Amino acid sequence: MTEMGQAGIVSSDKAGAPSAHNVQAPYEQLGYVEQGPVVRLTLNRPDVRNALSITLSDELIHALERIRDSTSLKVVVIQGAGGTFCAGDDISEMPRWGDANDVMRRVSGYQHMADTLEQLDKITIARVDGYAVGGGLEITMACDFVIATASARWGMPEVDVGITPGWGGTTRLARLIGRRLTKEINLLGALHPASRAAELTLWNRVVPDEQLDREVDSLIEILLSKNQQAVRQLKFIINSGVEADLKTAQAFEKLSAGLTGAVNGGWQVDGADQAAGLVAFHEKGDLWQHRRALARDFWTDGPIGA
Repeated sequence: MTEMGQAGIVSSDKAGAPSAHNVQAPYEQLGYVEQGPVVRLTLNRPDVRNALSITLSDELIHALERIRDSTSLKVVVIQGAGGTFCAGDDISEMPRWGDANDVMRRVSGYQHMADTLEQLDKITIARVDGYAVGGGLEITMACDFVIATASARWGMPEVDVGITPGWGGTTRLARLIGRRLTKEINLLGALHPASRAAELTLWNRVVPDEQLDREVDSLIEILLSKNQQAVRQLKFIINSGVEADLKTAQAFEKLSAGLTGAVNGGWQVDGADQAAGLVAFHEKGDLWQHRRALARDFWTDGPIGA
């Protein structure tokens, strides 16, 4: 049932914002397979080029939060079923998104999904074949690596539907390829060959179609051979530093270097109390009593001394 008006079509059956609370595993439209330290997520709506339905979006958020909470998983592969990656949001369901405020709430949910994917302390790989457009392209932009077939196609065609991207198509894209090219991609809405994505450094590597799985597996093997703490730190400081000014980014680097020294055995730093303060607090020992007695009432009368 829908309501018709000048502004368009709004369904009385509103979907609400995408949320992990709406689903539980096993999933209907998302494949989830763990293979040791690797998990593969398969967008599984091949009859509509794996368009992100309301159900699939909820399931993807749930899976990403499940992966976020795992301490055993190290690598995430996102792929599509049926020879294509993802054709973006399921436009046929958009009437269920609701009114303008409902749409903003839904887009906030999609942004949360992309942020969760980007901030995972695992390495994420988009395995792309077929089409990666709209929301499908936005998924790839939140991943650490993108490997695509030579026949893959990509773009942001929302302009021809009369809508605008909501979770990376203007923001992450501009940070990856610059303002001018982001305008070109969005305002024209063309579908581009995979090779151009590699040339623009939007994707890492383009391979012959039959070599896609081999290339993904080789990358996974290399990534799993690394010191995983170093991998986690590198991802964190790169993602955090790129959004910061130079001095703040350098501070992330210095702190990461210190953490590296600590986890490699140099944690006993002169001037630190080697957790004596925590022990004293727990036991209410002499060190805790001494420190609190000195500090508890110091300068509490304000900036003007008696």
